[in-house]
Amino acid sequence: MPVSVTDFSHVRLTVSDIEVSRAFYDAVFGFDVAFELPENPDEQTKEELSFLFGGVIYSFAGGLLGLRPVAPGHDTFDEDRTGLDHVSFAVPDRAALEQAVAVLDELGVAHEDIKDVGPMSILEFRDPDNIALELTAS
Repeated sequence: MPVSVTDFSHVRLTVSDIEVSRAFYDAVFGFDVAFELPENPDEQTKEELSFLFGGVIYSFAGGLLGLRPVAPGHDTFDEDRTGLDHVSFAVPDRAALEQAVAVLDELGVAHEDIKDVGPMSILEFRDPDNIALELTAS
C-alpha cells in the first residue's frame, strides 16, 4: 500500500549567498518569515534553530519555502542534473501573471513571456542561483 500524503509541507532550496537570495525572494514574493536566527542568539536558540544552517524559512499560503546557504559560491543550479527541475507557485489567474511580469520588470528580473500550456498559463524566471522558478495560473 502506498504512503498516504495530504499536501506538501515545505521545499528548501540550497543557495550560494543567503544575502543575495533573501533580497531576491523578499523583493519578488514578499513572503512572511517563519524561522530565522535572530541577531546575537544565545546558545540554546542557536541549537534550537540549527536546522536553518544560517538560512531562512518563509511561510506563505502554500506552505513553507526555505533557503539553505551551503552551496559553494561557484556552484549554480542545473535542472538537467539529478534533483530539482523547478519550483512552481500558484497564482489565482492570468491577470496575476500579468501583474507578476510588471513586478519582475520593475525589479530587473529576466523572465520568459507568459505561455499558455493547455489548461494553464505559466511565467518562467530564475533566482540568483539560476534555480528555475515558475508562476502558474489555472
